Order: sequence, then structure tokens, then C-alpha cells
Amino acid sequence: MSGVERIRTVFEKTRREGRAAFMPYHAMGYPNREQTLAIVKALAESGADLFEIGIPHSDPLADGPTIQTATYTALTQGTTVADCLAMVRELRAAGVTQPFCAMTYFNPLFAYGVERFVEDGVQAGIDGLIVPDLPPEEAEEVEAACRRAGLATIYLLAPTSTEARIRLVAQHATGFIYLVSVTGITGERAELPPDLADFVRRVRQHTDLPLAVGFGISNGQQAAAVARLADGVIVGSALVKAAGSPDGVDAVRRLATELAAGAAHPA
Repeated sequence: MSGVERIRTVFEKTRREGRAAFMPYHAMGYPNREQTLAIVKALAESGADLFEIGIPHSDPLADGPTIQTATYTALTQGTTVADCLAMVRELRAAGVTQPFCAMTYFNPLFAYGVERFVEDGVQAGIDGLIVPDLPPEEAEEVEAACRRAGLATIYLLAPTSTEARIRLVAQHATGFIYLVSVTGITGERAELPPDLADFVRRVRQHTDLPLAVGFGISNGQQAAAVARLADGVIVGSALVKAAGSPDGVDAVRRLATELAAGAAHPA
């Protein structure tokens, strides 16, 4: 089964069950290598349906202070692209079966080699690729490599995206489309934006692909509200913040259980 098919299977399952997919993000290498493996396993045991695996980059333009700090910490400890893929291999060997989507930026891909990354990623257990600073107009090489390997290419849309932009992304995306709930960077918000439902509705008019909403979701109540609108609930900063707390793995497990329950029970 290809990565695209594994991701499709997840959303088909969650739709049959009448819920949204819970899709946690974790920055690989944070707070350290050993804790990363323990945290991803805890997320897998706490209801994660699909993972975003953050590959650290020194200029994470889409990420807010929490994830910037985490990826900086990972980089200062020497975490590389190859290390991240090695951790994915270890997680697969340890029995983590949920799809992994690598989330990174174009420079790390370019430095590693696009074709090489896709080939090594597939062998390690990667199912999809998210590159926030790579627009579809410039993604021919990445899309071609992913298409040959069966990896999903996932693009982001924002509330400010025009109808033409939504159509373009819908034509190029596979797996799912990542809807950024707010204009800005990742991070916890006290409230979800009031126009989120209209944004999701606008995108749905152009695609049958699953729509997953991220940026700003930090608790079960917000996850439940998003689950009523979208097919997937993405949570990054709140979980990364928990990972950096004194009882990191246990804190992640508690929050992930709350978020998964919210995604399973649309408000």
C-alpha cells in the first residue's frame, strides 16, 4: 500500500466512525532523541490517527515561538534529516503504524536531495510530505518524485487564499489539504476564528480531498469544534509545549487523550 493509500484509508475509517482524525505534530529531536521516541509512542497510544513529523530547520517561517524553540533545540543537539528518518525507522520497528507525514522546509530537502529524501523517506516509513514554503507552481520536482514513490503531497491554504489559489492547490494536493485556521504562525490561541466555518466551506466547494485544520488548537473543546467542520484536527504547539514540561511524556499523553476525545466527539 502506498503512502497516499494509507492516508486515504485513515480518513475513510474516521468518516465511517463519524469523527475527525486526530493529527498530532512533534518536532523530531525535541527535547532529545530518546524523549522524541517516547513521545511519539505515547501519542500513538493516546489516539493519534496520523502524524506530522517535524524535521527541524533553522528558518521555520510558518512556526511560532514554541515550535521555533523546539526545532532550535533539536538543531543545537545535532539533529539532521538523516537522524529524523532513522527515528521514523525505529518507530516503525517499535510498532507505530499510523501514517507519518514529514513537515519541513525546502532548504533541508534541497540540501539532502529531493529524490534521495523521497526514496529514503519511503524506506523509513514516511507516507506524505508537507513543505510550507514550497508553492505548487515551483513543486514540479518534488511532486514528480512523490508521485513515483506513492507519497502524498500536502499543501497549505489560509483564510486569505483566493478562489484561484484554492483551485490550484486542490489540483496539486494528494492525501489531504492543510487549512491554516488563522493568518500568521503556529501557536496556541484562546479562541478559534469566527470565520473558520466559512473558510472550510469555501475550500470544500473545490475538492473531495479530506480537509484538516491546524494552527491555534490547544484543548479538547477546540478540537471538538474543529471536528464539526473538518476531517482532521492538527495540533502542534500545545503538544510540543507539553513535551518540554517537567513530566513531558505523561503531559503529552494526558493532553493527547483529551484532544483525541474532542476530535471523536464533534461539538
